[in-house]
Amino acid sequence: MSESSTIGAIADDVTGATDVAIALRRRGIHTLLFFGVPPEGSDLPGHDAIVIALKTRTIGRAEAVAQSLAALDWLRARGAGQIYFKYCSTFDSTPDGNIGPVLDALADAMDVPVVAMTPSSPEHGRTQYDGYLFVGDVLLSESHMRHHPLTPMTDSYLPRVMEAQSAHRSGVVPLARVRQEGGIARRLAELRAEGVRYALVDAIDDADLTAAGRALVAEPLVAGAAGLAGGLAAARTPADHHEPPASAPEGVAAVLAGSCSARTLEQVDAMIEAGRPAYRLDAQADPDPASLAEKALAWYDTLTQKTEAPLIYSSLEPEALRQVQQALGAERSAAILESAIGRIARGLVERGVTRVISAGGETSGAVVSALGVPGGLIGPEAARGVPWILTTSGLALLLKSGNFGEPALLLEASR
Repeated sequence: MSESSTIGAIADDVTGATDVAIALRRRGIHTLLFFGVPPEGSDLPGHDAIVIALKTRTIGRAEAVAQSLAALDWLRARGAGQIYFKYCSTFDSTPDGNIGPVLDALADAMDVPVVAMTPSSPEHGRTQYDGYLFVGDVLLSESHMRHHPLTPMTDSYLPRVMEAQSAHRSGVVPLARVRQEGGIARRLAELRAEGVRYALVDAIDDADLTAAGRALVAEPLVAGAAGLAGGLAAARTPADHHEPPASAPEGVAAVLAGSCSARTLEQVDAMIEAGRPAYRLDAQADPDPASLAEKALAWYDTLTQKTEAPLIYSSLEPEALRQVQQALGAERSAAILESAIGRIARGLVERGVTRVISAGGETSGAVVSALGVPGGLIGPEAARGVPWILTTSGLALLLKSGNFGEPALLLEASR
């Protein structure tokens, strides 16, 4: 793959970055992952794609736009021929953004009239049909995402969601056009003529995403979840290509869970039911991040058996979470716990932990920031879309999106 045709991906959170990186890696796209925009002069080994993990999903829109444009400039200066803006497969956002504002800024900076996009990721149970996003067999607005503490999703019709946070119109590329030879290109031309900037592409299976990838492989700016990134990668590599299997890293492990998603709650329960040592962070009882971290690390120090990875978690059921947010405020409670978990991650590594497993996008961002990890190589997957990240310092990270993985993932990955 020539330098001019490399993919530059900008992800709005850390776990989304690992998800898109592994989607590219599976198809033989040699992928580098960086946490934040790398400094000038960073060493770049041979690559076909660079993924930059930001933490912009829930921050102020102006800052989200500024960070995304800085990532764009860095990637384009290094020859990225196609930019991919990665957002969550459940379209996590609020009426203020940040998907719309960031894409408005990227499209303006690149002078792109129409941006094709889709959150569809069938392997994770996310599909788009007629512009509506489904989670499993229910609409997004009827799924667990309607209760998300930071980005509650109460509307399933994506053009309407997008128009609420963007300065431009949105339309749909219906499934019939996706499955029609040349249908996507013709529909994009129609939308452009109508003054529509964002084209939400229907896709209900991997074949649809592969067709979309072929149609969009030369587009300068594309957006979506990891599914469409995989379709773009498939369009660039032989159909029979498969990455060789690799062994998971070994070493002393610890699990940090902050996501309150239904799947992470199941994974936390699985660890506790298996008898793993577990410690819950209670921000309502102690709203001081330094004190929370100190107590958690003191608890860790009492453990005599370090071969069984412990769990330190703040994940709560919806009703308990609401009580904490009412007492402290949603933003304050999240900030307290993220700061505490970052301090705990640093303390665990200082105590000899070499494998850190993190559940939740915001939690993972706090872990990466606290540890000062610049990036790493994408290693084997512990679950679909959840790869190990192998850093040059010898530390291995598993950064899991809240909704990903089977119930036993945290338990099995930390063995």
